[in-house]
Amino acid sequence: MIQVFRWLFRITVAFLVLLGIALYGTYWFASRSLPDYDKSLTVSGLAEPVEIIRNTYNVPHIFGQSDEDVFFGLGYVHAQDRLWQMELSRRTAQGRLSELFGMRTFETDKLMRTLDIYGHARRSVGALDAEAVQLLEAYARGVNARIEEVNQQARGRGAPEFFLFSPVLSTWTPADTLGVMNVLALSMSSSQVKEEVLLARALLRLSSERLQDLHPLVPNQGVAALPDLAALWPDLPTHEWAFAAPEFLSPLPAHGLGGASNAWAVGPERSATRGSFLANDPHLGLSAPSPWYLARLQLQTGGVVGATVPGVPLVMVGRSEVLGWGLTYGSLDDQDLFIEELNPQNPNLYRTPNGWAMFDTRSITVEINDAEPVTLNLRRTQNGVVLSPELYDVGSITPAGHVVSFAWTALTDSNTSVQFGLDLMKAQTVQEGMAAGRHLIAPSLNLVLADNENIGMQFAGRQVARHPENQSRGRIPNPGWIAENRWQGVLPYVANPRFLNPDGAVLVNTNNKIVDRSFPQHLTYFWGDTQRINRLERLLQARPLHDRDSFIETQVDTVSFTARALLPLIGRELWFTGEPAESATPERRRQDALELLAAWNGEMSEHLPEPLIYATWLRFLQDRLIRDELGPLADAYTHVQPLFIERVFRDLDGASIWCDVVQSSPRETCAQMARLALDEALVWLSERYGSSVQSLRWGDAHYATHDHPALGNMPGLGLIVNIRQSTSGGDNTLMRGKTSGAEPNPFANVHAATYRGIYDMADPESSVFIISTGQSGHPLSRHYDDLAELWRRGEYIPMTLDPLLARAGSVGITVLEPVE
Repeated sequence: MIQVFRWLFRITVAFLVLLGIALYGTYWFASRSLPDYDKSLTVSGLAEPVEIIRNTYNVPHIFGQSDEDVFFGLGYVHAQDRLWQMELSRRTAQGRLSELFGMRTFETDKLMRTLDIYGHARRSVGALDAEAVQLLEAYARGVNARIEEVNQQARGRGAPEFFLFSPVLSTWTPADTLGVMNVLALSMSSSQVKEEVLLARALLRLSSERLQDLHPLVPNQGVAALPDLAALWPDLPTHEWAFAAPEFLSPLPAHGLGGASNAWAVGPERSATRGSFLANDPHLGLSAPSPWYLARLQLQTGGVVGATVPGVPLVMVGRSEVLGWGLTYGSLDDQDLFIEELNPQNPNLYRTPNGWAMFDTRSITVEINDAEPVTLNLRRTQNGVVLSPELYDVGSITPAGHVVSFAWTALTDSNTSVQFGLDLMKAQTVQEGMAAGRHLIAPSLNLVLADNENIGMQFAGRQVARHPENQSRGRIPNPGWIAENRWQGVLPYVANPRFLNPDGAVLVNTNNKIVDRSFPQHLTYFWGDTQRINRLERLLQARPLHDRDSFIETQVDTVSFTARALLPLIGRELWFTGEPAESATPERRRQDALELLAAWNGEMSEHLPEPLIYATWLRFLQDRLIRDELGPLADAYTHVQPLFIERVFRDLDGASIWCDVVQSSPRETCAQMARLALDEALVWLSERYGSSVQSLRWGDAHYATHDHPALGNMPGLGLIVNIRQSTSGGDNTLMRGKTSGAEPNPFANVHAATYRGIYDMADPESSVFIISTGQSGHPLSRHYDDLAELWRRGEYIPMTLDPLLARAGSVGITVLEPVE
């Protein structure tokens, strides 16, 4: 027996030693790809030396003798810190993820190939002016210089992910940059077509009055009268069609999680420093690393500093020495679905206004890791590309004998959006920044600008010209063979709304409605926000003058206007009613919850129980209101619709009918539904977080999910590469923390301000910045998450345009020397 124990001991020790050696070897190989920021390197493709100065937070300050050399330097630092992220973005655009990840990413590749995202990017290079092409080529040479360095010096393949997935790393090209931009545009714009599908499905179940409750229009001069879909398409699918969950590594967010942002500016007369102020926080899906990368470039027109996207040589949001700029998603309806009728005698033909026409067809092959290649036979009509039924869930609204085609302004071979960013970085005035917007195709953006004396907002993006007799006015899929339903071209840039130095010296945008135009001059029927704008306007008007501190206070404000508006409505017959209940009973828990909510000011603090009670109550209440009318389609309404709840409890146009359960004999009141939903919510909360409502904590449910897109769901590795943080805010707060809306963690914070910036144009050096994780994409780097805690707490870092200050604070200098 002793001998057995000795051998077991020896085996255990040997195993632990081997495990330790393996772990150390893994760490050593992974750490080989950590960049050296303090060195000199000779590279090809440079005209003159480039100096890259890194500060404490690993923000590179790039100096060169020409813009081309500076762009080369930016390409080099992007590849130093985010090479894997860039490769993933490029492969997404190319529809080549399945070469690494197998069938898990096939549907994503299928969508990218169907839309020909990369093909349009490749062909759009020829539409750019010579200077833009030269700068993109210089950036690509910088990326390739880093790739060559990795290959020659065995620098751990450039990133630890490349040990697990072994792609052939091809050279970077200008088309790759345009492809990455197209994918970014797609991720922000997908809400429009998803809204069309959801609206069409709801229209099959609801009357036009009740549809107006669930999908209310932001008040305007025109009313979009939708056609009777069942009469228009009597043979629509009658079976239930479950909405597809987002595919692995898909750039398409789940419904309700598209592009969003806040931006506002005040002119000198509303500024304590007598110069303009600007604040901006773009909202994107949380990830590790952040979608953004901070950088400072010394261009020939002056220095610029702010946030870039790895793979794209643009400071997309930031400031120069004389101009600050911010972006918010514009919500423009620049996508449409068309129902195309097939010829019953020949399915290779489809109906047009002029008779039957042949599809444009092409075949492509998708290579798949550990599986046979798949050949896709893709078709296109005069309206757009034909989607397979599972893409965007269009199969749920496709009649028999028809297919669905998809049109989007970005699907063009002359996409000049990159020139918008290049011109913006060189602009010296608000007016010049507005003029730069003429190049932007998609996504639509509100460009908010400030120089020392002026503020302005320019809506940028290519607007579709629709016929006044368009049957659905772009809100639901249209018959594609009717001439009036087809696109009539695009509108000139001068038709885009613009605002310059308005009375009151304040400009604001939270994806809210910005113009009051009737169809077809409108921008969209689906505006991204009706809630945050109320809180922002109140805070900005609360004081006559603003400074950096007041802008910071506003940007990280966590008070929910929605909670303040809805709680008095849904609880008005429940507050302080009934006899005192015994402890540990459902009635007592309801009374305790109502007492907490009655005294609550709506602050969505991570440390409080009230936000969790409120959010859970509203979630169960909405489901109770719509489940009996919509059935399984109710699952698609993953987030609370504040305007819907308000309409129901104010009984606008008879909307209180939603409180009555269709299947039951008695007529239920809204107060009854509110009480039942609260009880249901409290049961759910007790099962998850304990029975004491006072000990609940919003941050336990509302935690930020900065997940690594490729490794985050792998056992063990997820603990290393994912970043989890308890966070304040919510769906409708200025410091936005959009919840997932999906089980098993419906209140997880998945979509938030991945960048925040505040610029004082009277004292630009006092401007502050932050991104959501860190500069490095390497999980072993101290810069992988060093900014994440600052971001969570609503803090910032400075970034200077002063070369002397940059050198004084340097923690590493890289000098790139040209080959003699």
